Parts: sequence; structure tokens; C-alpha cells
Amino acid sequence: MIMNKDERPSFLRGKGAAVGIVICFVAVIAMVGAYTFNNYQDRMDEQVAKAEEQAEKLTEDNSEETTADDIVLPEEDSSAEDMTEAEDQPDVQTEEIPADTEESVDDTGAAGTATEAEVWFSEDSTLAWPASGAVLIGYSMDHTVFFSTLEQYKYNPALIIGGEVGETIAASAAGIVTNIEDTAQTGTTVTLDMGNGYSAVYGQLTDVPVSIGDYIASGETIGTLNEPTKYYSVEGPNLYFEILKDGEPVDPMNFME
Repeated sequence: MIMNKDERPSFLRGKGAAVGIVICFVAVIAMVGAYTFNNYQDRMDEQVAKAEEQAEKLTEDNSEETTADDIVLPEEDSSAEDMTEAEDQPDVQTEEIPADTEESVDDTGAAGTATEAEVWFSEDSTLAWPASGAVLIGYSMDHTVFFSTLEQYKYNPALIIGGEVGETIAASAAGIVTNIEDTAQTGTTVTLDMGNGYSAVYGQLTDVPVSIGDYIASGETIGTLNEPTKYYSVEGPNLYFEILKDGEPVDPMNFME
């Protein structure tokens, strides 16, 4: 059975009417919103224009009222100027040096000069024997010599001088202590700078009473003889005595008294 347009069910006709009402309602709301927004935008534009006009007027009024006479400069602080001038002026006060201070300075300078003169050593200077025993192994840098403990031939840059354990070892010549060290070969070893590039090295020591920087006069104690190291156990107690010239070993026998 076929129905024509006029014979549609009643519920369809009711639905179409509702849709139409909704569309009309939405259209009305859109028109009201657009009108309200336009009115709001117009009011905002008017307020912004009035605010700009008032700001320009206020700026013009302030610029007209402020003149050079209205500006007050701060007064200069005279006390600050006085302080600046005082700082610029040099301190003319002098401190007198007491007479006894001057004398002590002169004495110190004289002592230093005397010490430097006393440690001067040259090829014409002489050395005192530093230990009591005989030479066990002589200086030899041109050919090798036999070392009994090591059971081998070696060059020897020093004198190996026999002695008694505990005997006093004295400086062969005046010098300034430049080094104190412990080595496996020569034990506690003291080096004295004798001046003019000469140095004296004393090894196999103990109970060393000197310190680096001390001035040691000729004949002054630099330590006592210690037990020999394992490198000289067969040779027995001995003093390792080496003379250097500009860092190179020279024969101590050339200077012995």
C-alpha cells in the first residue's frame, strides 16, 4: 500500500515542527549575541579613546608646570671634599729608626758576608781527614775497582774510609748544609756546599745534629758513623766521602792535607 504526502503519520508531522522551532530559537540567540558583542566592542573603543585623551592631557600639564626653577640641586658635602683632599695629600710623618736597630742590621749584614767568605773553596784549598781509618776503596773513575761485598768491579766516585761505629765525623771544610737524605747504598747522607761549585758528601751516618741551611765550620760535627749498609757489609764500618765540582766527582785525595 502506497501513501501520498498528505497521508504521512502524525508523529512525523510533529517531529518536523519541533525541528523548525529549534532552528528558529538558535537563530534568535545568534542575533542577540552578535548585537550584544557589537555594543560591547563599541563601548570598549570609547573607553580606550577617552583614556588616551586623558593621558595626553596629563602629560602636557606636567611638562608645562615643571620648569628649570623647580629643579633643586643637592648641596655639595664639604666634609666629603675634606676627606678626599686629605687622602690625596701624602703622609709626611716619618718614623725614626732607633740606633740599636741600625746597629743590629749592620751586624747581620756583616755576619752574612763573613759566612759567604768562609765557605769559599778552590782547587788550592785543603781538606781535613773526616774519619779515623784508612782508605778501604780508593777513588777511581778512569777504571773499575773491586767491591768485596758486591763481588764485582765498579767505578768508584768517592773514598770509602774505614772507621769505628759511633765515632764522630767532622766536616773536612766549612760549608752550608744543602741536603740530608737516606739512600739504600750510603744510608743517612749529608751534603755541604763549600762554595765555588764544590760540594762534600758524607754517607753512612747516624745521629745527624745539623739541618738544611745550617752553616758548618771546618772540624764541626756532622754526625756519627753508623753500621754499614748491605752494599758495604764485607768492607765493614766506613765513611762514604765524595767531593763534587759543579756536580761532577773529583778525587778527594787531591785536596787532603
